[in-house]
Amino acid sequence: MNHKGMLMAMSALLTAASLLGTGTGAQANKVEQKQVKVADNKQLQINLSREVVSMDPALAEDAQSFTMVRATFDGLTRTDAEGKIVPSMAKKIDVSEDMITYTFHLRDAKWSNGDPVTAYDFEYAWKRVLSVDLDANYSYQLFPIKNAEEANFGKVKMDEVGIKVLDDKTLQVILEKPTPYFLELTSFSAYYPVNKKVVEKNKEWAYEARTHVGNGPFKLDRWEHEQKMTLVKNENYWDKDAVKLESIEGLMIEDEEEALALFDKGGLDWIGQPLDILPGDTIPALKKSGKLQSHPLSGVYWYKFNVEQAPFNNAKIRKAFAYAIDRKQITDEVLGLGQIPAMSVIPPTMTLKGGGYFKDNDKETAKKLLKEGMKELGINELPPIALSFNTSDANKKIANAVQKKWKETLGVDVKLQNKEWKVHLEDMHNGNYQIARLGWNSDFTDPINFLEMFKEKENGNNDTRWEHPQYKKLLDESDKEKDPKKRKQLLAEAEAVIINEMPVVPIYFNNNVYLKNEKLNGFVIDGVGTIDFKWAYYKE
Repeated sequence: MNHKGMLMAMSALLTAASLLGTGTGAQANKVEQKQVKVADNKQLQINLSREVVSMDPALAEDAQSFTMVRATFDGLTRTDAEGKIVPSMAKKIDVSEDMITYTFHLRDAKWSNGDPVTAYDFEYAWKRVLSVDLDANYSYQLFPIKNAEEANFGKVKMDEVGIKVLDDKTLQVILEKPTPYFLELTSFSAYYPVNKKVVEKNKEWAYEARTHVGNGPFKLDRWEHEQKMTLVKNENYWDKDAVKLESIEGLMIEDEEEALALFDKGGLDWIGQPLDILPGDTIPALKKSGKLQSHPLSGVYWYKFNVEQAPFNNAKIRKAFAYAIDRKQITDEVLGLGQIPAMSVIPPTMTLKGGGYFKDNDKETAKKLLKEGMKELGINELPPIALSFNTSDANKKIANAVQKKWKETLGVDVKLQNKEWKVHLEDMHNGNYQIARLGWNSDFTDPINFLEMFKEKENGNNDTRWEHPQYKKLLDESDKEKDPKKRKQLLAEAEAVIINEMPVVPIYFNNNVYLKNEKLNGFVIDGVGTIDFKWAYYKE
């Protein structure tokens, strides 16, 4: 997942930078050119901010595509209105005792063009995602399936992948090893079916409304490229009675201030993350007014220590620097967007220990640990220390705040190094740093997605070069544990180890901020930030 980690880190960076920026100063008359929506509690209007890149579930990679694909397709499972993973296209799911074999029994369902949805559609779609020719960036999400990774790299034939159709309505999947979060994975777009007949007839099937075919709550009705996209309720959807909206119209307004003005006039029901960005200079007033909405994400902003460079080869010194940071000041004063101070590695969306493992801005403990750590290293003064970060207004402001606190609490002068993104990453991967900023947004809401990157020092995402035998042992045991409660306990013990060793310093947990029509309810935002409007409705 190295390439994905890099993409997610960049995504977190760009989001933070954009949110602290300002709007582009749109002219008021631009707003007048947009048609203000007539009051209608069956129609939803959102701002996509830009052209949707792809309506092909195998190739969707951005928030706009994810949102519209989720509206027009349905997987074997889905996150329901209460935020739980439930069977969707699968009416029944059998799991073997060893948690290796999954048998999905499909319900009767149709594509938007009237064709029946079969197990063969899922097999075709999944193997298409894994194919070398398609080169889908999210193919790794299928790697828990037996031989999927090898097939994706052309090492084995596709027939050897653990996907087997037993009959039109029965799909059997064999995994490499027990994967407790597999049913969450099957709710993601990379696991959606596609209509083989439609795809093979026209390679561009997913890029025009007239040729697009889905199996979800809505179907693509109009696509005015660079302008707007309109979805209408799919009369062939198996669960159509649960769908209250008649249509979703996605406008493509790039200008943040223009979108906000249109929202204020009643022409939009939703603006903000993850589909677009609110003007940065309006955030304080929106927050004060109570209109600003916030949703926690499975993402963390953190600093990494290079544990192979002194003085951060000492755990007590690492913890001293971590404890001396004032996270609440950063989230409240520097950022001000409702981010959550992080005193653990795992975000609240999948927490293993509520409240965290240490106190924020714990000055006395930080001073004590620094003194003890220096004694253990046999030094009377610290060597020159540098904190590096990639170019971003947000990163710079956070680094300035942390630098000041380290000086006030620990008496340490820390040099700040602002680097271009590629240079920053390369230096981290090569171990050419002492402390460096990065982040991680999870691909699925399971703690292992955060913990596994620090299991081996050679892991491409483990720039800290930290490794711990007890930590590895706990993760190995969790890999084999079938009991969810016992597995969670093992992961909590592993998190306690990494916090005690502190190779990485959590600073805050990410969130989405947005504005919505106060009457809009029933939408679902999952832990990775994708919106589902299947159950959305307007309350009277």
